[in-house]
Amino acid sequence: MGRLFGTDGVRGLANVDLTAEMALGLSVAAAHVLGDLGAFEGHRPVAVVGRDPRASGEFLEAAVVAGLASSGVDVLRLGVLPTPAVAYLTEALGVDFGVMLSASHNPMPDNGIKFLAKGGFKLDDAIEDAIEAHYERFGGEEPSRPTGAAVGRVRDHEAGLDQYVAHLVSVLPNRLDGLRVVLDTAHGAASTASPEAFRRAGAEIVHVIGAEPDGLNINDGVGSTHLDPLRAAVVEHGADLGLAHDGDADRCLAVDHEGNEIDGDQILAILALALREAGVLAKDTVVATVMSNLGFKLAMQREGIDLIQTAVGDRYVLESMKEHGYTLGGEQSGHVILLDHATTGDGTLTGLMLAARVAATKQTLAELAAVMTRLPQVMINVKGVDKARAAQDEVLLEAVAEAEAELGDTGRVLLRPSGTEPLVRVMVEAADTEQAHSVCERLAEVVRQRLS
Repeated sequence: MGRLFGTDGVRGLANVDLTAEMALGLSVAAAHVLGDLGAFEGHRPVAVVGRDPRASGEFLEAAVVAGLASSGVDVLRLGVLPTPAVAYLTEALGVDFGVMLSASHNPMPDNGIKFLAKGGFKLDDAIEDAIEAHYERFGGEEPSRPTGAAVGRVRDHEAGLDQYVAHLVSVLPNRLDGLRVVLDTAHGAASTASPEAFRRAGAEIVHVIGAEPDGLNINDGVGSTHLDPLRAAVVEHGADLGLAHDGDADRCLAVDHEGNEIDGDQILAILALALREAGVLAKDTVVATVMSNLGFKLAMQREGIDLIQTAVGDRYVLESMKEHGYTLGGEQSGHVILLDHATTGDGTLTGLMLAARVAATKQTLAELAAVMTRLPQVMINVKGVDKARAAQDEVLLEAVAEAEAELGDTGRVLLRPSGTEPLVRVMVEAADTEQAHSVCERLAEVVRQRLS
């Protein structure tokens, strides 16, 4: 079978791909692997467990808690909280590791399980591989288990929400008094936390969308993947800006007062300037992925800010930030990592920081976002091809080189084989939409001919 762990934990259709038995077995495996690595040496291990509101999260949480406690790990059950809240509490409470149950922006029937190391960071690939190997070997049926007083104890940690919100408000550079905001929490994990944080920070919340989770409606027509309701509400209520999270609230997208989308690249650009002005943008550098819009790169060059680009995935952004000591990074999709205050992408924190910049400068979000111009970006997924040959076929590489020469400094080409499907993504940016479409379609046809 393929690797269970993807770039963001184990994810799939709940009760089919991700079952209670698997959740229990992986939790047992995680406890044993971390124990064998010496993570619990000299003390009784403690873990926190959180989830988003999906119905399947209820039984998966029970399975995870059972697996951990049966392995001698004490469990603090956090209930429904955003992924970044679980990461923060993993660090703030000084526990040995954390577990989050969520499938982020995926539809409700999916779910996922993600383990966080001590300190709140994602586990290294090598440790995930070891957990997976242990699970494959034992499936949760350990040859020996603790008994009596050695079994783990379980209790609810009800103060988690308040601790997390207090942390968010405490790190803001200024209050949000007078700012009119619309929030869309995707019927997800931030349905309580995000509105509470904005209220404490002084914002006037004129409307809230998607804050009535019932276990079945997460991401259903709302949230960062469905911005139309937010656009309409911002205009209708005369708000200064609108902010949308996904199901586990590790990302944030925005709309300005006219309902225009402000994507992750624009948010990064705004925050990069704000952090540099405050003297806290480490090495005057921001980290993004190769999928970031060329307009973002050009804006950072113009502003004298260095840009480091990584492979697609927030974990690769975070790896680069940790390795080199950078403090700001993220993705076009709205995953923004403010490493001085969070160990992962945090949608609520991102939204608060963006709103704080609007409040501090007295500029509109549209005016702030004008620091960069998004160039037209077109992407075609060419399916059913031999993606392994994408970087080797000479005719294809020559076609790419010709396209790059045609686009010059105001465009670029990116061929990216999918990590999970037999397809190649062809992405083209150009000065105008017509040229971007023309070049992208031409290259897509070359990919079909050469790699089929």
